[in-house]
Amino acid sequence: MDDSLKKNGSSDDAAASTPAPSNFIRDIIDEDTRTGKWGGRVVTRFPPEPNGYLHIGHAKSICLNFGVARDYPGGICHLRFDDTNPEKEDMEYVEAIQRDIRWLGFHWGDKLFFASDYYGRLYQCALELIRRGKAYVCDLDADEIRKTRGTLTQPGTNSPYRARSVEENLDLFQRMKAGEFPDGSRVLRAKIDMAHSYIVMRDPVLYRIRRQSHYRTGDQWCIYPMYDFTHCLSDSFEGITHSLCTVEFENNRPLYDWVLDALDLYHPRQIEFAPLNLNFTILSKRFLKSLVEDGIVDGWDDPRMPTLSGFRRRGCPPEAIRDFCDKIGLAKRDSLVDVAMLESSLRACLNLTAPRVMAVLRPLRVVIENYPEGQVEELEAPYYPDDPPKMGYRKVPFSRVLYVERSDFMEEPHRKFWRLAPGREVRLRWAYFLRCKSVIKDPDTGEVMELRCTYDPDTRGGQAPDGRKVRGTIHWVSADHSLSAEVRLYDRLYSAPNPVAHKNREVTEILNPDSLEILNTARVEQSLADAKSGARYQFERTGYFCVDSRHSAPGKLVFNRTVGLRDSWAKIFKQGARGKRKGKGRTGKGEGRGRGRGRSQGQS
Repeated sequence: MDDSLKKNGSSDDAAASTPAPSNFIRDIIDEDTRTGKWGGRVVTRFPPEPNGYLHIGHAKSICLNFGVARDYPGGICHLRFDDTNPEKEDMEYVEAIQRDIRWLGFHWGDKLFFASDYYGRLYQCALELIRRGKAYVCDLDADEIRKTRGTLTQPGTNSPYRARSVEENLDLFQRMKAGEFPDGSRVLRAKIDMAHSYIVMRDPVLYRIRRQSHYRTGDQWCIYPMYDFTHCLSDSFEGITHSLCTVEFENNRPLYDWVLDALDLYHPRQIEFAPLNLNFTILSKRFLKSLVEDGIVDGWDDPRMPTLSGFRRRGCPPEAIRDFCDKIGLAKRDSLVDVAMLESSLRACLNLTAPRVMAVLRPLRVVIENYPEGQVEELEAPYYPDDPPKMGYRKVPFSRVLYVERSDFMEEPHRKFWRLAPGREVRLRWAYFLRCKSVIKDPDTGEVMELRCTYDPDTRGGQAPDGRKVRGTIHWVSADHSLSAEVRLYDRLYSAPNPVAHKNREVTEILNPDSLEILNTARVEQSLADAKSGARYQFERTGYFCVDSRHSAPGKLVFNRTVGLRDSWAKIFKQGARGKRKGKGRTGKGEGRGRGRGRSQGQS
């Protein structure tokens, strides 16, 4: 790692160093910098809990916190794991979180911290609160505390143990630490105000007894601090200047301030922003974990998951995620972002970086009757047609027997279908004009099994010397020179535009039944023989795909669809509003999305 990156906690690559647009948080930091409020320092932190994998919502916070540190002179961003809940935390999650942050393009340098490293200091802070008469040991259980807390319109009632002396509280709390009491029998509470307008300030719990081995400290502790107590103190210990949180922590800010003021400690400024909410997506880690544990998805990195590891396996470039986070900006109020914005960022990035190749997902055999048997031509095709020198060229074998997409043939075409049909001529991409002469069907089922065609040898390269035009261009591969591949068509996991509104229903009721379709008979051009795990391509006229990192192996190519060439869901749901949920099926306007949904680039 470059020393400058280690020093300032900046990004791992040049692309991530592009300054982000201004927003209300940057305006606050600009003013603080101008007035010298923090002595010119800008120190932020990203504080994940290691109880699950990071998702796209975390990416917004990562880009904000690390981006702010990157864009101000001497700025630093800490990575701190708030690991105060030993029941749910694991080193697997710690490693996955670090891996995802690096993949996204950021690094924390030497500023890696764990709240568990502060357990001794946190315990001493709790003792000091007791000595100052600002905390007490309470024997009420969780249900009793809840019942005495009051409501938004009614004040709470004091605990019968609130009047314990400082000496008694110190003794009980030290005995809690020593393990003399059973789990749940006692807690340490702040002594604030049971009539406070903020319920969170009505003597909140600061410590609880929990005999649970911690993934880092083992059995050293049997009492653990609560998140709200730990978070503000950790920020203070580390000298954070701007503690950037999502708006659900806004009501907790008075407690954040109270703890630090009660202990006369260095006081960062907490600023809240709206979290990311995407349609067709649920970002609750608890819910995502249930999808994994119930076997509904293939692990945390399932390409249908909104986790960063899922996006990575699906073939999403990290710069596209960063671009999306910049585009959606920051606000104080919650809003629902259209996932099409994310997909647009993916397409924009992949369009510039993904080589073009040909792949036939649902093959239909074509025999060119006037092409010499045994003859093979190697046609030259650019990886990037708009700028051939950018990515160079590859050789594409052409022979007597080809495969084309089944959706590119229609025996009785409608008036807007310009591809193959009996008697019709089309252009084969980078090759020749092809005319369909006859159709061979399965005698039992009537399914089209093969097309008999002829080609025009004078149209090599797709141009006719006599100037005649064809309206359709289709992709193809040579039957004998293409490679077998498995293609996984991943789609949105939920069929409901706002699945959060349905989260109390059975998950199976809102799952998209076509979120995954596996095609085992696909054929891809031979230039992909040495495709590396994670390599991204545009399958011409179909979409963007990547080599699957889990299922691909030597001699076995597996591709995941990253995103189609264009969004068709708006059309789907417009049809749904008219009572036509799945459209018109395979009419030639594009490969079906799952079974019958329009997908990617249609007409050629």
